Amino acid sequence: MSTLQLFLNFFLHLDQQLTVLIATYGNWMYGILFLIIFCETGLVIFPFLPGDSLLFASGALAATTNNALNIHFLFLILVIASITGNTLNYFIGRWIGPKVFHSAQSWFFNKKHLEKTHAFYDRHGGKTIILARFIPIIRTFAPFVAGIGDMSRKQFLFYNVLSAFLWIGTLLYVSYWFGNIPFVKNNFSFVVIGIIVISLLPPAIEIIRQKR
Repeated sequence: MSTLQLFLNFFLHLDQQLTVLIATYGNWMYGILFLIIFCETGLVIFPFLPGDSLLFASGALAATTNNALNIHFLFLILVIASITGNTLNYFIGRWIGPKVFHSAQSWFFNKKHLEKTHAFYDRHGGKTIILARFIPIIRTFAPFVAGIGDMSRKQFLFYNVLSAFLWIGTLLYVSYWFGNIPFVKNNFSFVVIGIIVISLLPPAIEIIRQKR
C-alpha cells in the first residue's frame, strides 16, 4: 500500500484509528491531539493535517459510553492549541514579511504586494481570520499572511481567540451530540468527505463568482 493510500485510509477511518490510539496511549491522547491541532494551525508546512475531521471524530469518541475522552477538557486544550498555533504562525509571518518583501523590483516578493496585503487585513482581517478557521489549508496560511500583512496585534488576538472558540466548539460539540447516531457512525467516511466539501464551498463559490 502506497503512502497516499495509507494516509487516505487513516483520514477516512479516523474514528477507528483514534479508538486504537486511545486504547494504546490513554490520557497521552490529549497531548497527541493538541500537537496535531497546534501544528496544523501553527506551521505552514502542515496544511494537510486533518483538522476538521479530527475534531469531528474526537467529539464523537468523547460521547461513547466508556468516556474515552472528556469533551470539556478536550475543548479546553484544543482551543489553547488552536490559539497558540495561530499566534506562532502570525509572528513567523511578521518576522518573515519585512525580510522578504523588501524589493520594489522583484515580481513575486514585491514590496507593493506587502502593502496590498496590509491594506486588505486592515479592512477584512477579522472576517478573514474567522472564516479561514473553517476552510482546510486556508486556515493554516491565513494567520501567516496576517503576520506578513502586519495586521494589528490586538485585532489579530481578538479574532484569533474568537475564531478558535467557534471552530473547536462547533465541530467538537456538534459531533459529540450527533456523532454517535447509527447513520453517522456507519457512514463516517462519507460524513468526513461531506464536511470537507462543505468547508471548501465558500472559496469555490467565490472563485467562480470572480471568474464570472
